[in-house]
Amino acid sequence: MVKVLHSLKNRLTSVLNLMLMIAVALLVVDVVWGVFSRYVLGEQTKWTEELARFLLIWISLLGGAVAFGTKAHLGVDYFMGKFHPEAQKYMAVVTHIIVLFFAISIFVYGGSRVVSDALTMEQMTPALGWKMGYVYLALPISGIFMVMYTIENLIETLLGGCGEDV
Repeated sequence: MVKVLHSLKNRLTSVLNLMLMIAVALLVVDVVWGVFSRYVLGEQTKWTEELARFLLIWISLLGGAVAFGTKAHLGVDYFMGKFHPEAQKYMAVVTHIIVLFFAISIFVYGGSRVVSDALTMEQMTPALGWKMGYVYLALPISGIFMVMYTIENLIETLLGGCGEDV
């Protein structure tokens, strides 16, 4: 089961990394076009700033999920290293449960409510004319990835790893 989760995690992480690379490339092109249109053409294209903001939101949230999944996030390694190995494992489990609660309650549930409310109120972006609910989808989507990564990390910890990666 752990091997299946590892394989799924690696494929998801590869897809997310590819999507993030595309989003960063789009962000660079968008910002360069915004600067070019402002200083060379005399007036900045109206949609460039809004698109850059939305891309940055998606890149930050999905990038944070990927960093969490690859264990590249910040941790409390200094304090964890001071504990006995069994206490490290216990603290890692507690930390995973806290992260799981946070990801489910704030990102998945809260983010889904925000998306639903924005779509119900038919909020639109001013320059691009997109529904804001689609922009807010970054919250529950990144939350789902965080939940999957946390469950995989929790299973790994329970089946033998100590809490060094927390």
